[in-house]
Amino acid sequence: MIQKIRTLLEKHYDILVYLVFGVLTTAVNYLVYLPCYNLLHLSAAVSNVIAWAGAVAFAYLTNKPFVFRSHDWSAKTVIPELTRFVGSRIASGGLETAIIFLTVDCMNWNGNIMKLVTSVLVVIINYIASKLLVFRK
Repeated sequence: MIQKIRTLLEKHYDILVYLVFGVLTTAVNYLVYLPCYNLLHLSAAVSNVIAWAGAVAFAYLTNKPFVFRSHDWSAKTVIPELTRFVGSRIASGGLETAIIFLTVDCMNWNGNIMKLVTSVLVVIINYIASKLLVFRK
């Protein structure tokens, strides 16, 4: 039984670890978004862009070594990898910001709830992009 669990964990290691760091990245995102939106009263879209920047930096620094086991920190590896990473995150962050802008800033839906809803979509998109475009073997 223990061997079956170990085999299952090894088989799905990247997804499981990505989910752990995805939750942590989402936490970083929220720790920036919520004060910007609720305390500073910035628009939801502006708050999201600011939170996105912090989350992307955290995600790259954790996803590279822990999720995708990429340990080469030479400029030859990091520059193209980081370019692909930020590029893919710009795409998902742009989609998230557009949805938040439309639903919260334009339609006056709850900014805290919409941030949570869009986060689920973004985690899925970011995993696929990281796996296929950024940290490919």
